[in-house]
Amino acid sequence: MLNKDISFIIPVYNRPQEIKELLISFKNLQGSKDFEIVIVEDGSNLDSKKIINFFKDKLNISYYFKDNSGPGDSRNFGMRKAKGNYFIILDSDCILPEDYMLSLMSNLKNNYFDCFGGVDDSHESFSNFQKAVSFSMTSFITTGHLRGGNNSKNFQPRSFNMGISKEAFNKSGGFGKIHPGEDPDLSIRLNDMGFTTGLYIDIKVFHKRRISITSFFKQVYKFGIARSILNLWHKKTKKIIYWFPALFSLTLLISIVLATLGLDYVLISIFMLYFSLIFLLSSIKNNPIVGLLSIITTIIQFFGYGCGFLKSYLMLKLYRNKDVEKVFPNMFFN
Repeated sequence: MLNKDISFIIPVYNRPQEIKELLISFKNLQGSKDFEIVIVEDGSNLDSKKIINFFKDKLNISYYFKDNSGPGDSRNFGMRKAKGNYFIILDSDCILPEDYMLSLMSNLKNNYFDCFGGVDDSHESFSNFQKAVSFSMTSFITTGHLRGGNNSKNFQPRSFNMGISKEAFNKSGGFGKIHPGEDPDLSIRLNDMGFTTGLYIDIKVFHKRRISITSFFKQVYKFGIARSILNLWHKKTKKIIYWFPALFSLTLLISIVLATLGLDYVLISIFMLYFSLIFLLSSIKNNPIVGLLSIITTIIQFFGYGCGFLKSYLMLKLYRNKDVEKVFPNMFFN
């Protein structure tokens, strides 16, 4: 496979500054830049046209503007327009390290997957809160291990850093209408069709995640809702581990009540040790401020995901004869 066979697909919504940062990182990539970049403006009020025009003589960019229909449909739109035989899907809030393309081509040559997922990390330029969110989302002691490691079978890639062959896209029809959750849904369907999915541990992006405490909670809350829906659609993918955030949150609340009443201090002590480990590891990776923030973002992550998961599990049981899209209309794009 050659660089010219690769098309990057990037949906964007009202974030021209992010596209600028991403395109700068494209420009700084090592090796040949003989690849295509397809940017799909998803009905933005604040478009990226001026930014795109600035880079058009430096990079091979195709730019499309369409009505708002969500990231999944916009990725499908971009893949239908793309000229390459292998599509790399990125979020607009990502920055590529200089060796991204070299690592990509090496992996596709030596360890091919029909659909792959890469990893994400924080950049030194990110804010302390962004670094804390990144730690909570990626660390092996939080939920970073839930999709498995580089030896896991049937890995479920995420679309901030994901690749899919043109053949796999055409035969699967690409992403569905659910959001979030469209990426694991696609990878599960691909596995059912006989396509291979896996993790490339050395293909990394710096994922900026421009979010606040409130928006972070809402995001992971919707992740929890999506997982119960996916468990309903794809019953063989159910795992006990998906219950962990909800059980963690309930146990933490119980431990606080017991300690407050003076009835038991063992449980709260275990949680204190766990939070101390988060602080230590995040501080080593980043700094003590990020270490403290990482405790907060981890608690938000577990509570948000756990609440969403429990709510959707119970509602899907209660309304088992009702269409899922009508039970959770905010989880689907028309």
